[in-house]
Amino acid sequence: MFRPCIDLHEGRVKQIVGGSLSLGPAELKTNFISDRPAAWYAELYARDGLSGGHVIKLGPGNDSAAQLALAAYPGGLQIGGGIHADNARSWLDAGASHVIVTSWVFSQGQVNWDRLDQLVKGIGRDRLVLDLSCRRRGGDYFVVTDRWKHFTDVTLGEESLQRLAAYAAEFLIHAVDVEGLCGGIDLDLVRKLARWSPLPTTYAGGARSIEDLETVTREGRGRIHLTIGSALDIFGGSGVRYADVVEFNRRFAA
Repeated sequence: MFRPCIDLHEGRVKQIVGGSLSLGPAELKTNFISDRPAAWYAELYARDGLSGGHVIKLGPGNDSAAQLALAAYPGGLQIGGGIHADNARSWLDAGASHVIVTSWVFSQGQVNWDRLDQLVKGIGRDRLVLDLSCRRRGGDYFVVTDRWKHFTDVTLGEESLQRLAAYAAEFLIHAVDVEGLCGGIDLDLVRKLARWSPLPTTYAGGARSIEDLETVTREGRGRIHLTIGSALDIFGGSGVRYADVVEFNRRFAA
């Protein structure tokens, strides 16, 4: 299934090459800057019945735009970026279906299980999505944090995902090395996630065609969903028509 997204940077909807987030502002590579507000995209997704999408706040200055998007599609979007135990409930109250948490639950390269316990006690595991976005190093995929700048010591695998699944309703995993490049999905990672993950998982990174959506749905055994960003026509892309992914979801759900 297709999962929609709204990426916010400096209060505006943008499509950014993922790996460049770890660089300074002068090196940031942006594929697209929308002249439409985040709420316009949320209203579009609501109109077309697209659920399970996410709003990601990339840095400061995005709270207002994110709040307006959630208000435009209450209960229809997840929210991520700077989420922690003290503010998670307020974002749910603002209309988010789930909160997405990543950097806050890692300390010194390891999972901070006490913080995960704190989150689950505060909002329940059924409202929590763990962002386990990763980069490849050698033959393993390592979780990266802090806008994908820092490698943790945590590798994705059956054991790690099984343990983390006790704390979350879903996983969100960006393949950072191919994110925003429109060069094709990391099919090896998709296949591994299909074997490893016991939870519904949204994969993002590199999608460039409707065939990629078909491939992820097939190879992901129906449990791995796909976010398409820079290739999508509503984000200035030419590889995938928004109307086609809406129709794909309708056919798949039928």
